[in-house]
Amino acid sequence: MNGDEQLLRGRVYGHDHDDHPGPLPHRTYAELVGGPLDGLLLDIHGWRTVEVDDGVALSTELGQFPGGRALYDPRPGEARTAGPGVSCRFYYSGDTP
Repeated sequence: MNGDEQLLRGRVYGHDHDDHPGPLPHRTYAELVGGPLDGLLLDIHGWRTVEVDDGVALSTELGQFPGGRALYDPRPGEARTAGPGVSCRFYYSGDTP
């Protein structure tokens, strides 16, 4: 794990680590696995099941296309937990410009 990867681990996507270093206990998160955002948490608090099932395209400067998007999807049939904390995982599936 390089220094950039270590800095990202356990952080919440979209939040500056100085302003908001980690997850809040009352929020629900998906852990991002693999790819340029590996180890980040994505705040999915309040998302409907269908929204979680659709996966996400997240803006990043760290992917194959700087300024592009990293694609992350849940695995079909993988268990999810209800309530706050990390409820599921989204797995890297590629990059798009």
